[in-house]
Amino acid sequence: MDKIIIEARVNELAPRDENPNVPFSPEEIIADAKNCYDAGASIIHYHGRTATGEPEHDPAFYMETNSGIRAACPILIHPTLGYVAHGGDAKERFDAVEKSMEDPKTAPHFAPTDTGTVNVDWWNPEKNEYDTTNLVYENSTDTLIYFANRIRHHGLKHYCVSWNISFTRQMGALMKMGVIEAPVFVLLCMTDGISLSGHPGTKEGLDAHTTFLPKDQKVFWSAMNYKGNLFLLTEKVIKEGGHISIGLGDYPYCEFGQPTNADLIAKVVEQAKSLGREVATVDDTRKMLEMNSGAAAAA
Repeated sequence: MDKIIIEARVNELAPRDENPNVPFSPEEIIADAKNCYDAGASIIHYHGRTATGEPEHDPAFYMETNSGIRAACPILIHPTLGYVAHGGDAKERFDAVEKSMEDPKTAPHFAPTDTGTVNVDWWNPEKNEYDTTNLVYENSTDTLIYFANRIRHHGLKHYCVSWNISFTRQMGALMKMGVIEAPVFVLLCMTDGISLSGHPGTKEGLDAHTTFLPKDQKVFWSAMNYKGNLFLLTEKVIKEGGHISIGLGDYPYCEFGQPTNADLIAKVVEQAKSLGREVATVDDTRKMLEMNSGAAAAA
């Protein structure tokens, strides 16, 4: 069985009301990246945030953060393209990556491609109604092809994201077209609580994802649970050869008090080792995902 790749999803758009350890500023994200790397993570995923926690799309934020992370530790960098908070066209959404690639010191290692479109409105389970009704995370096929071509142009690694089976099928089609190249790292989204956009964070929800992964391509899958406790599934993921993407960006983990992102990574490492699964280092992850092409991406 492959060594387990652990990704730290450090902030997303999460507030600090339940856990104050969510990093916002470049300095906080950089420090978190180093701590998560020391705890056993080989990938960090982050969103630009303002001092008050609002989404930040300025390329300068990403360049400063990427540069600081690279100076602090060798963890692999996976920034967002803005999610539903960025309403620009494909070129505008990819702009922070384009500018970051102008200097190897500010370059990321991955760029994401969420291979489909999904409603991401907030569900209120207490009132049995939606708190929002017009949040659409839109990714047209034209947009996906544009992202994929730019990712290949820069020698970055594709990071695919599947919210449901239709996303996985679209990913498979893009792989057959040759615009996304194997081996692929794909994040299988599960969602709970106020988010109904992905599969439920249950064994059945995960099985529905993995059943439809391409059988004729080399695919590494990782699991996350947005607004839910991923530790309810980590044993299953570890035993089935999957990988783990976890962090305060998805869920505050108040079950453990007010943990840091590094605390969560350490818990995954401990569980993986107890189940006999080795943890992938950054070098292991690069080798598994064949990330040694592309001057900037491999630096």
